[in-house]
Amino acid sequence: MENLNEILTKLKPQMVSSLQDWIRTPSVKDEPQENAPFGSDLRKMLDKALGLCERMGFETLDVDGYAGHAEMGTGSDEDALAILVHLDVVPVGDGWTKEPFGGEIIDNAIYGRGVSDDKGPAVAALYAMYAVKQAGIPLKRKVRLIFGCDEESGMECMKYYKTKVTMPRTGFSPDASYPVINIEKGMLGLQLNARPSKEGLQVISWETGDRSNVIPGTSSALVAADEEIIPKVKEISEKYGFEASAQKESDGMRITVKGIAGHAAHPESAKNAIGGLLVLLKELGTEGPLKTLAEAVGLDYSGKGLGVAIEDSLSGKLTCNIGIIRVDAERIYATLDMRCPMLTDRAYALKLIKHHLPNFEIIKTTDRGPHFVPENSELVQKLLEAYHEITGLEKKTLAIGGGTYAKMLEEGVAFGVSFPGDPDVAHQADEHLDLDKLFDSMKIFAHAIVKLAAEDK
Repeated sequence: MENLNEILTKLKPQMVSSLQDWIRTPSVKDEPQENAPFGSDLRKMLDKALGLCERMGFETLDVDGYAGHAEMGTGSDEDALAILVHLDVVPVGDGWTKEPFGGEIIDNAIYGRGVSDDKGPAVAALYAMYAVKQAGIPLKRKVRLIFGCDEESGMECMKYYKTKVTMPRTGFSPDASYPVINIEKGMLGLQLNARPSKEGLQVISWETGDRSNVIPGTSSALVAADEEIIPKVKEISEKYGFEASAQKESDGMRITVKGIAGHAAHPESAKNAIGGLLVLLKELGTEGPLKTLAEAVGLDYSGKGLGVAIEDSLSGKLTCNIGIIRVDAERIYATLDMRCPMLTDRAYALKLIKHHLPNFEIIKTTDRGPHFVPENSELVQKLLEAYHEITGLEKKTLAIGGGTYAKMLEEGVAFGVSFPGDPDVAHQADEHLDLDKLFDSMKIFAHAIVKLAAEDK
């Protein structure tokens, strides 16, 4: 592997430059246009990625703007080794101290929306393939890098891709953590609708959140109150341990809660500002559905107040995130994103949730079963070998609440790029990646490709 490792080292500056270029291309989902089903920005990003792949000498395919791929080697499509990455990113959100689309490098870390989720891993996988290609290592099967454009909003890209192109049976998605994630929890997405109560504190307007799978870091609501609530807001926020303030406006008081933004799959590393504001409004005297929601969810992410604090030994605990809320004089609209352990009966869980939210109409928007690949499979074992060879770290498998493209494969796992002990920065302000660790991932991916796709010596 000496020649391959030398090539990888030489490619590191190009990899970093390409990543900066990709970060500087905003790729948030937008309204569909001709040949751009997820908006013009994602069309530009897909063109940029496929263009680089073509210049590297890979065979490429654009699947009607939904997705695309680059591949090398020969063999059947079904037997190809798939590496699934995504080019779309979540909205920027609040709290940034760096330019979200700047690709700035500070203290050997590169900053930008999507750098960890998932453009950094995508670029590292591409250059890993390029290194294997340049090393001239004979392959016994195709290696295909698949670029999706709608991973953050329902994976319609991969659903469409599978109707147009033969999807490989096995592979990995570098869109989570090491060592190997062979279990992904099920998902239950809910839309909540209700009419506000005319009793108690009245919320004039409240709009927070763009995506159900994002934990909002800031939330504010305009309420029908006067300056007398200012000391009460301070007292309540101190009681529950979050930051809040109240400011007078022409038609009421603006209450703002600051939490910590994050990903719905990892609520333990964030603090939901919507939940904090719900609790605060309840303490100030709101009634009806908002009070119910505060009591059933609030700052808790375990599902306990909904009757679904479920846990199993295979995949851990259920988590619940309230990611979007819209309130005015006529309606309450909110979303819940739930990550359900392997053994959860999701239909029964939904019945329990409806019982605990009696004054809401509840519409199921997502219902996905868990995903599991046995630990003793060749895929898992070869990936663990590559990981251990580069890092020397323990070989083991994990379960997560996140949903990756691994579910799109019959035998797919999530593999990288966060290392044990790394902070969770996906979907957060000042999202960043350590460049040395990203280079380690590039090496891991290259060695994994050789182990899984190279001809036997």
